[in-house]
Formats: sequence, C-alpha cells, structure tokens
Amino acid sequence: MSGVDALGAAFGSQTQNAQASLANNFEMFLTLLTEQMKAQDPLNPLDSTEFVNQLVAFSGVEQEIRSNENLESLITIQAAAAQGAAVGFIGREATVASPDGVLRQGDAEWTYILPENSQGTLITIKDANGRTVATAEGEANAGTHTFNWDGTDLSGDQLDDGTYTMEISAVNDDGLPMQAEILTTARVTGVDFSGSEVVVEMDGLRVRLSSVRSLREAGVI
Repeated sequence: MSGVDALGAAFGSQTQNAQASLANNFEMFLTLLTEQMKAQDPLNPLDSTEFVNQLVAFSGVEQEIRSNENLESLITIQAAAAQGAAVGFIGREATVASPDGVLRQGDAEWTYILPENSQGTLITIKDANGRTVATAEGEANAGTHTFNWDGTDLSGDQLDDGTYTMEISAVNDDGLPMQAEILTTARVTGVDFSGSEVVVEMDGLRVRLSSVRSLREAGVI
C-alpha cells in the first residue's frame, strides 16, 4: 500500500467511526425524547428549549465531521500531487538541505550558509561511522559558500566513494556558536512512496521531499 493509500485509509477509518458514533447517539437521543414526550403531563409540558439546544449541538457535530471529510480529501489529493511531482525529479540534480554528501570519483561538493560573519570556521568531514577523515578552514564572511573535497583523508590517502557528512563549527563576533545551513547537490535516482512522506533518493542519499531546495537538469549549471 502506498503512502497516499495508507493516509486515506487512516483518515477514512477515523471519519467512519465518528459518523457511526454520532448516528448511535442521535438515535438514542430521539428515543429518549420520544419517551419523555409520551410521558409528559399535558397540563405541564416539558420545556422544549433543552431539546432544541441538543438538536443544534448534534447538527454542529455533524457539520464538523463533514468538514473533516473535505479536509481529508484535500490532504489525499495534495499527497498524490506530491508523489506525481516527485517522479519528475528522477534524472535531475536536486539541491537539498542535508549535511550528507556523496563522494564520487574523488569529488564531493557542499554549500554552506553562514548567517553572520565568523571569527573562524572549521569544516569537518566524517565517514559513515562518524570518524573524522578530513578537516579544512572555511570562509569567515556571512553568506553562501561552496566547499569542494577531493576525497583525501588526514593522511593524504584517497578514500573510497560513498556518503560522507560535513559539519561546520563557527562562532560570531561575540564568541557565540552559530548554526550554518548545509546543502548538498546530487542526481535524483529514485523516489520512495512507502512512508507518510515522500523520500527522494540521490546516489545513495535519502532525504525528505520537503528538504529539496532547488532542482535543475543534470549537467546544467
């Protein structure tokens, strides 16, 4: 079952349960109302205000359930649209918000954004086991910067192709640490619809669709 089907089934089940519960309660209310009206004293009839208020309350609940049905339909449509759009990503290059990057044939590239000037910026590259394999001095000025890594480790040896993670350590003029946004660009090789959110596959990377920042034809700068 796809993510859209699962999402629709979950919402549909909740709505059906709510409708069934409302119907049962409303039937019980009408039964009690009928019995009370049969047993009332003709010379001292019951106040109908309370009955009217309860009928209004039931009507309000019914309207809320119908609104939820419409909302569920919109969510399902949006999810299906997201899946359709994601299929068009395959074969293109996507820039995503992720510290993970792909080393391929001795080349890996990241983009990092400093929110303000830094007293010093340290770039650390780690392998899949979390071990530091390379370090470099980064840019200090605020703004967007590109970092290219040739895949050599601290000893100058060439590392195997694969997924590596970049970390940025930077402090502002007040000596306080700042959070840099890290982006990576890779070719989209597939999409995964099995979860609640579409996942984009990029040369071994798996990122959420919401992490995609830009998209372009492969090889176009």
